[in-house]
Amino acid sequence: MKRVAPIDQRKADHIRINLEEDVRSGLTTGLEHYAFVHEALPELDLEAVDLTVSLFGKKLAAPILVSSMTGGTAEGGEINRRLAEAAQECGVAMGVGSQRAALEDPAQVPTFSIARKVAPDILLFANLGAVQLNYGYTINHCRRAVDMLQADALILHLNPLQEAVQAGGNTNFAGLAKKIEGISKKLEVPVIAKEVGWGISERTAKILAECGVAAIDVAGAGGTSWSQVEMHRAPDEFTRQLAATFVGWGIPTADSILNVKKAAPDMTIFASGGLKDGLDIAKCIALGATLGGMAGQFLKAAAVSTEKAVEMMKLTKKQIEVAMFAAEVGTLEGLALRLQGVSKC
Repeated sequence: MKRVAPIDQRKADHIRINLEEDVRSGLTTGLEHYAFVHEALPELDLEAVDLTVSLFGKKLAAPILVSSMTGGTAEGGEINRRLAEAAQECGVAMGVGSQRAALEDPAQVPTFSIARKVAPDILLFANLGAVQLNYGYTINHCRRAVDMLQADALILHLNPLQEAVQAGGNTNFAGLAKKIEGISKKLEVPVIAKEVGWGISERTAKILAECGVAAIDVAGAGGTSWSQVEMHRAPDEFTRQLAATFVGWGIPTADSILNVKKAAPDMTIFASGGLKDGLDIAKCIALGATLGGMAGQFLKAAAVSTEKAVEMMKLTKKQIEVAMFAAEVGTLEGLALRLQGVSKC
């Protein structure tokens, strides 16, 4: 029988591996195939560029999402504290990692709830694995996760490939759409469906829209590959080789955004998966996203200090501003008009 690590050990492994190992996908995001038209004479004042966006009743200073990462260990709690402090100062949105650890061990609750305590005003997302709805979780577990953070919305993350390549993964995804629909209809806050790094197809986008989710985070291929993460923590050679097989699997982020736009034109889209900087976020917004999420850059900064995380968020915001200025775009809505495809050769 394969050894199955406890949840807290798994989360500690995930932090360590993401900070120390090469876990990049073998694919690119597809964003390199797009560029903004440069204007040498922008009839615009850089100081007048407006990055604000309103979502789920909160106003953000920039369309930036600190993507769901961690919690459930002392180190994860400290990282969540620093990320939340930085998000509060910078006026951006944030998600936490899966809260299953805290639902099953109340001692871990502070590693997640710290986010709201230090960031009373941010748009904050709770997070559970959708597949847990097939393993005994109910609407009450979802409510507990939301209440733990006083969250503005709940992310239900979808990670079939990750579960399939890890020892002891939860792989029964049968009938899950109906359960997501039930949560979406009954939960008092919006539900966000999120992939974890392999993207969203048109078919999945259509199903999720029919389930009534309020937003889809495409989390496309091109950034962190969680099969690579699982490869580094595999308990044996069989599992290691299984995980390594899928380094080039998934739907690139740019394609995932377009898939959702085609299948569910009115759906709110969050773009994540391999975004490197504010320029990538600007491209995603031009393609149809409302927010652009990054994880690795913020994780590495928060592992140092809150101040480093603030610095990274401010840099990301300024990158979006300068991209808009140089493309002569004063508001986020105008970005789509200035984006063009470039040769794939």
